[in-house]
Amino acid sequence: MSDTLEETIICRVTPWFYRRMGIMALMFLFFGLYFCYDGWRGYPEENKVAEKKEWFEQTVQKGYDAAKKDGAESLKTWMTQAKAEGWVSDPESPPRWDAYAAERNWSSEPKKHSADAIEQQYYWGGAMILGTLYCGGMLLLNRNKTFIGKPDHMVMPDGKQVRFADVFKVDKRKWDNKGLAYAYYRTSEGGAEQKAVIDDLKFDGAGKVLDGLLAQFSGELIEKLPDEEESAPEDTETKES
Repeated sequence: MSDTLEETIICRVTPWFYRRMGIMALMFLFFGLYFCYDGWRGYPEENKVAEKKEWFEQTVQKGYDAAKKDGAESLKTWMTQAKAEGWVSDPESPPRWDAYAAERNWSSEPKKHSADAIEQQYYWGGAMILGTLYCGGMLLLNRNKTFIGKPDHMVMPDGKQVRFADVFKVDKRKWDNKGLAYAYYRTSEGGAEQKAVIDDLKFDGAGKVLDGLLAQFSGELIEKLPDEEESAPEDTETKES
């Protein structure tokens, strides 16, 4: 077991937490703006292109087929008009939507979106913006929080004090992978079970506080991961320290 804490340890929020929240906020903001743009401009513009493609197929291409059927002179007259209107770039080639769309930087396979689909883009955009606000709020709320370890107790970020002597179970199954441990305690005999979270990724130095707790601990210590318990039940350990 580790040595008992001899002095106060003040664990402040780690740069990793700020970086993670910041990246999430930027990600939510990006997708929020992206969805809103699609609802405001992207989808309506694509609908216009889809309608243009329908017009091109019904009017231009069918007009070409009809002129070709009428004979060479009719086709020549039609192609002259098509060239002037910009329907074809090469009067020797039949009208093609791919070429017509490429000249205007349009998609060759535009998708037509319903009014409901366009409206849903604003819903998704709003949800992403709320995610941005949530991450920003988490950054502000945790800016000055600390997790404190003292010789015989720890002070949680919300100010609640947890005496080491009141802890009867410690769960370390997520410690190695996620830096999380859970301390279960009761403040009085027969009192309700409560849980304190020790987060080493969020609070720099929380591992030292956990060591200080375990140095005085005499309850149930759970260390094995659930998948290890399932794959190798004979190796499962619930230690009494």
